Amino acid sequence: MNTIHWDIKHFNDLTKLEFHDIIQLREKVFVVEQDCPYLDVDGQDVHTYHVIGSINKRVVATARIFAPHEAGTVIIGRICNDESTRGSGMGKALVQHALDYCQRQWPSAPIKISAQCYLIRFYNSFGFEIEGEEYLEDGIPHIGMIIR
Repeated sequence: MNTIHWDIKHFNDLTKLEFHDIIQLREKVFVVEQDCPYLDVDGQDVHTYHVIGSINKRVVATARIFAPHEAGTVIIGRICNDESTRGSGMGKALVQHALDYCQRQWPSAPIKISAQCYLIRFYNSFGFEIEGEEYLEDGIPHIGMIIR
């Protein structure tokens, strides 16, 4: 595999092309592959930091990070990587980059995610623990997970 370049930028610092490529990847994964029609551009991206993994300037992995809110919790969401990179360790690298950033920026803040249930063991490997009950989000079983 070619060398991956990692970057983390606040929405205000993204180029138009970077934001376009992030949205294109998220729609490819969440809307098309998972056959889940929903509004991905939900108005929240403008408040977040974006983890970008790119190969030859093509975005192949992304996640968004919400800085701590009223409860003091960081939230990582929209975690995805391109189908062509799955099985290569790209997903692990993506989550690790997001976690490293969160722990550097907000070292005492708990970190939450909303995980698709089939990925519980994957997220357990980073130290996430289940919090709450399983629920359906856009027809897909999810569960809250947290690192305290």
